[in-house]
Amino acid sequence: MQYAKLKKADITVSRIGFGTNAVGGHNLYENIDDADGVRMIETAYDLGINYFDTADAYGIGRSEEILGDVLKGKRDKTVIATKGGIEFLKGGGSRMNNQPAYLRKALEESLFRLKGDYVDIYYIHWPDNVTPIADAMEEMVKLRDEGKIRAIGVSNFSLDQLKEANAYGDVVIAQLPYNMLDRATGDDILPYCVDNGISFAPYGPLAYGILGGKYTKSFRLDKSDWRNDSPLFDAANFEANIDRADKLKMIAEEKGTSLPNLALAWLLHQDGIDAVIPGGKRKDQAASNAAASDVVLSKEEMAAIREILV
Repeated sequence: MQYAKLKKADITVSRIGFGTNAVGGHNLYENIDDADGVRMIETAYDLGINYFDTADAYGIGRSEEILGDVLKGKRDKTVIATKGGIEFLKGGGSRMNNQPAYLRKALEESLFRLKGDYVDIYYIHWPDNVTPIADAMEEMVKLRDEGKIRAIGVSNFSLDQLKEANAYGDVVIAQLPYNMLDRATGDDILPYCVDNGISFAPYGPLAYGILGGKYTKSFRLDKSDWRNDSPLFDAANFEANIDRADKLKMIAEEKGTSLPNLALAWLLHQDGIDAVIPGGKRKDQAASNAAASDVVLSKEEMAAIREILV
């Protein structure tokens, strides 16, 4: 396993992390088994992955509970990132909430579920487009200064919102979607992060399964699957994305690796990306993803990939 230090914090992460939205994420996927989540975390840890990414929205706290249980006693050897800013309402439904008091409350509840008194990285999960970003960041800085978080992150912020959040240089890491099939953030946000020393953690590195190499053009999501909201699965895009995935699979096979590992390695070859956080639903996926840390792509291979992605 390869490791990298976040540019603006004394935090060292495995370049292949583990995203836990399918660990206890009963509100995101169907047929989730908590025992599978436990096995995935244990497998990832045993293979040298020390960087685990979760959120209070995954399973409405259940992902954090499972992660806290499994990593209890290993806290000094792991880097835990979680997110707050999505408030689940008593009558059902949810809303984005970046009010300072809510962010503090959400973090305290996350710490309880994670069975710790701090997290390494705490993200504002989504901007609520109501609370002044300066107010939310002021509270995040207070939480950092109190030792409850080691590094401040923002997720799903636009470029202008990221600039506003980072007005005083406090943002350590930004998390947004970025993968071979969705490279929009590479046009403006990723370059801004590079120029300002902000680490970039792409989520959805396998295009939510399309770059897993198992889907065909006949694949259809369950009606309740959250990925129905992703443009990657729109009827107008899905077949073209499968065609690209099939071509990329040929490059992977020629190199003696898998399509998922090719996709993860490609991300790690992008300037500004210190680590990626693939998820999974089975422990063999966690094991397979870990091997991507050692895949090195040549200039010729990167050029061949670029031609497919145009």
